[in-house]
Amino acid sequence: MDDAGRMPTGWVRDAGLFADYLRLQRRRSANTERAYLTDLRELALFLQGRGVHDPDHVRLTDLRRWLASQQASEAPATVARRAGTARVFFGWARETGRLGTDPAAGLRSPKLGRRLPQTLTQTEVRELMDAAAAAAAEAGGVRGLRDVAILETLYGSGLRVSELCGLDVGDLDEARGLVRVIGKGDKERIVPLGLPGLRAIDAWRAVRDQWVAPASANALFLGTRGGRINQRVVRRVVHESMRAVPEAPDIGPHGLRHAMATHLLEGGADLRSVQEMLGHASLSTTQIYTHVSDERVRAAYKQAFPRA
Repeated sequence: MDDAGRMPTGWVRDAGLFADYLRLQRRRSANTERAYLTDLRELALFLQGRGVHDPDHVRLTDLRRWLASQQASEAPATVARRAGTARVFFGWARETGRLGTDPAAGLRSPKLGRRLPQTLTQTEVRELMDAAAAAAAEAGGVRGLRDVAILETLYGSGLRVSELCGLDVGDLDEARGLVRVIGKGDKERIVPLGLPGLRAIDAWRAVRDQWVAPASANALFLGTRGGRINQRVVRRVVHESMRAVPEAPDIGPHGLRHAMATHLLEGGADLRSVQEMLGHASLSTTQIYTHVSDERVRAAYKQAFPRA
């Protein structure tokens, strides 16, 4: 475990056990585990500089000083996340008997203002997909068909980028228009995929064999060397494709997920159904998309109504 290995000596053992807890009991993803351990390492280094060398001697005031030291240089969301890391770690240490008391029990996160996610209008999505399809037809290669399929799948099903990269060929039920997804915490869900997405995947699968290699296994989307596509490549595909819609915000894969959710709600879908499609554990996470829709309605009203 690389992150724990660079921690001060007094923290290494607990950090390793904490990583096992996150992975095996809380079933957190590798990215989430890495974020927790990075925050924990930063905390340990901060406290070491102030003479606190192991978790046994940490006090609530130490944790508050750590968060206060970041107020000027870090975004409130980052500080809030690090406060959450401290609460989870010290709560775990207390519950497992490694600490007699939990110094983070009274630790509060900074209040966050509501920040609406950047997304696309339905017109901008159509322009994006049309431009990608035209570019693929003009180039006449494998890459363009794969990229169109990636864009249509991200928007059509609202998948996270990690979920898209993890798709296998057998996860697609073309007859029923459904995709089997393994989301956060290894939770499985079934999401619909519309005809544009199904057709784009069909076109990609017709040429997929040209990139198949021993490393391909059952991966649905492949990189140019034949292995399972990685998140960095998917992000590049989305950002490069967005250049064809110059008036639109430069969103990444998550922006297409936001667009799908917003457009569903604008079209009359109920919030609970959208929550299930997105794989949100809490309905409050999904509710932000209702605010996105409300903002659009207000903006259109102010622009078009003479007495606004």
